[in-house]
Amino acid sequence: MLRVNIVGIGPGNPKLLTGAAREAIEQSTILIGDKRMLANFASGKRTYDTIKTAEICKICSEADADKDVVSVLVSGDVGFFSLAKTISGKLPDCECVRYCGISSLVYFAQLLEMSWDDAKIVSMHGRRQNFIEAVAHNKKVFALTGGENSPQALCAKLCAHGLGGVTVYVGENLSYDDEKVTCLKAEEGVEKTFGSLSVMMIINDDAKALAHNVHGLSDDLFIRSKVPMTKQEIRAVSVSKLMPQETDVIYDIGAGTGSCSIELALQAKRGMVYAFERNPEALELIEKNKELFGVENLTVVAGEASENLEAMPVPDCVFIGGSGGNLCKMLDCIYSKNANCRVVVNAITVETLIEVVEYYKQREGYALDIVNVFAARAKKLGAYNLMMSQNPVYIMTVLKKGE
Repeated sequence: MLRVNIVGIGPGNPKLLTGAAREAIEQSTILIGDKRMLANFASGKRTYDTIKTAEICKICSEADADKDVVSVLVSGDVGFFSLAKTISGKLPDCECVRYCGISSLVYFAQLLEMSWDDAKIVSMHGRRQNFIEAVAHNKKVFALTGGENSPQALCAKLCAHGLGGVTVYVGENLSYDDEKVTCLKAEEGVEKTFGSLSVMMIINDDAKALAHNVHGLSDDLFIRSKVPMTKQEIRAVSVSKLMPQETDVIYDIGAGTGSCSIELALQAKRGMVYAFERNPEALELIEKNKELFGVENLTVVAGEASENLEAMPVPDCVFIGGSGGNLCKMLDCIYSKNANCRVVVNAITVETLIEVVEYYKQREGYALDIVNVFAARAKKLGAYNLMMSQNPVYIMTVLKKGE
């Protein structure tokens, strides 16, 4: 069996290698990694300049298990936003051994003479995370940067959300001879240019504890108009039934004002919410509420949801508040992407209720639960409070049997 070492080389300077990692590299006949990583270790080895998983697998499949030992070099630590997780899962016929390295977080924190155990960690390198929410509600945030999310661009985002006064430390080319650390305010960072190999530590002394620690937010917190809105009481039950997890990919179909989209984005802080809406007025409201709550993990999708679902990422759960007459078509598409998807459908008409019941009669692998929720709100009339009933809503929850 071919031995494949997955070696965390730390920030890049070979002086920072662990002894075990150095020994693994020395014993290897083949090294794989990007050009920067290979430069210090290539002597006497067969080297391959790539970090593409498919190419790494091909190289390993062509290696001689009796003569070769392969080391795949990855930056930082193998357990910290690392390529190691992807690679090891793609090499089931190899003996994969991981070697830890010093992560950029650990190295940068020691440069700043700062503890990092209380830092909120986000990666903006090829990922979409709720960066603004993290900075707004945490006194210390460490961020990996890259691509369109450069330190300059992230400083601009902070300024756009009223966080231009936070302190930002930017570390460039960490551990190399041209290493540089810059301390400035976010509003100053907008005017600067930083290297592509950069990380950030953001200090927000005015961070506020997250106020929205429950779902079922007051309707008055949202920007509203005549666009239909899922009211607080119905929203609270619907979100509970959907059971969103922190890392879920979630669809909100027929998003209206975006009240459910916002609630779901706040629950799935490390996930992504896609709000589907065709009404132009509603689309504007969703964008306004997105900015109001600072939920960057919410993407608004304009147009008919049934025409856009196919191109979307695979969902973990779906909330349907309006289907535009395409309910069965949309459910078929959702289940073709993920047969285990959790689904909640809200309806105020008996016709939609019947459509859902009939759809799941043909699908015995799913369990349908129906709750009819009635709510009434007090309205002041002189010295008295009169209870004014709201439309009763059918909340239909569907789970794969056994889930």
